[in-house]
Amino acid sequence: MQASGKNAGLGLALVSAFAFGGSGVAAKPLIEAGLDPLQMVWLRVAGAALVLSPLAWRHRDLLWRKPALLAGFGLIAVAGVQAFYFASLSRIPVGVALLLEYLGPALLLGWIRFVQRKPVTRGAAAGAAVAVVGLACVVEIWAGLSLDLLGVLFGLAAACCQAFYFVFADQGADGDDVPDPLGVIAYGMIVGALVMTVIARPWEIDWQVLGGQASVGGTMMPAPVLLGWVVLVATVFAYLTGVVSVRKLSPQVAGVVACLEAVVATVLAWILLGEHLSTWQIVGGGLVLGGAFIAQSSRPTPPAAADPAVLDRATTSA
Repeated sequence: MQASGKNAGLGLALVSAFAFGGSGVAAKPLIEAGLDPLQMVWLRVAGAALVLSPLAWRHRDLLWRKPALLAGFGLIAVAGVQAFYFASLSRIPVGVALLLEYLGPALLLGWIRFVQRKPVTRGAAAGAAVAVVGLACVVEIWAGLSLDLLGVLFGLAAACCQAFYFVFADQGADGDDVPDPLGVIAYGMIVGALVMTVIARPWEIDWQVLGGQASVGGTMMPAPVLLGWVVLVATVFAYLTGVVSVRKLSPQVAGVVACLEAVVATVLAWILLGEHLSTWQIVGGGLVLGGAFIAQSSRPTPPAAADPAVLDRATTSA
């Protein structure tokens, strides 16, 4: 039963990574057509909040049961990741900003080990290390080594926010008062949309862009279709499957598998947008896949096995 739950969690984590990774190929044409990047983020989060509003009403009891969790998820896991990533992006190369953001799983392992004081499997640690090296190849970090310090700090802030996405997703999963992940995501999107409204100033959006078309690899597509993909697939569906996968796996394993998002984004940009994919990027993609495989293959040591006295008591009581 435990193995089937882990397999289901791994499947959901992979689906979530593919959904998240597909956001760039739909959002970039809209940005190139005239939308500001932060305005694109606002449309993404606000659209998801609108779609998920019925779930928010259904789980309105979370407002007084888990107010801190809802606020944290919205401020950090939704708005924080997006805002700091785009702030970083405005000062340093795209690839470096992406690599910094996806240091989140490595930071997550540190949080689990040294703050929560929980064991971290060797497989998860090794998988994270291999995945980070692979990401460095995917984004070709050596192409942008002259870095702006503030841009790097923004990128590291995005990584911290991404790490806390997995912490919040797993919050309360083992207790008696387990919050429904659908409700947490719905309210997280609402909080995130409110925060991004202040940052992105959506009243300055050129709405004519959304009524026209945008070029995807030379093919013109309706802008509403691209926006619908970003909202429904790359945000709503991606967050739902991602949070549920954390509940079924663990934050440390799901975090490493999430590194595949960068690989998916790079491959889709190559296929759909005609962006060049170098040999190093292909090698890096293989390393990230290997890191994810190592992490999900790890099996934590059963707590009873670490203490012979516990085994004796268990045997005696049996």
